[in-house]
Amino acid sequence: MRYYIALVHHDEDSAYGLTFPDLPGAFAAGDTWDDIPQTAAEALDFWFEDQPDVEESSLEEIRQRPDVAEEMAAGAVLMPVPYIPADTAAARVNITLERGLLRAIDETTKARKMTRSSFLASAARRELVGAV
Repeated sequence: MRYYIALVHHDEDSAYGLTFPDLPGAFAAGDTWDDIPQTAAEALDFWFEDQPDVEESSLEEIRQRPDVAEEMAAGAVLMPVPYIPADTAAARVNITLERGLLRAIDETTKARKMTRSSFLASAARRELVGAV
């Protein structure tokens, strides 16, 4: 998993805006602070659909950029955003869970018309990057 640094902007009476100094043209917006993880993850997925792979800069490298320093002086903040590169190839794994937890997962997946695998993948993604 990689982390790209987002520059989070917020003006009074507006949404939170995110830009990524390493990824020209990548941006996201969320109405609340809590919306940021999901919108940021979506922005990274969208950007990498048709852009080349980009090595992420360190937090220190980002902080030293004059354009970033200027934005931060105006009130923007930096936020690391986790990114899991797309790789749709499935891998079979063997896991061990408590029986009660497994029953709860199976009941939930049945009610949602999901597979156990898709449920666990969705839960893992949400835990890792804050988005489904």
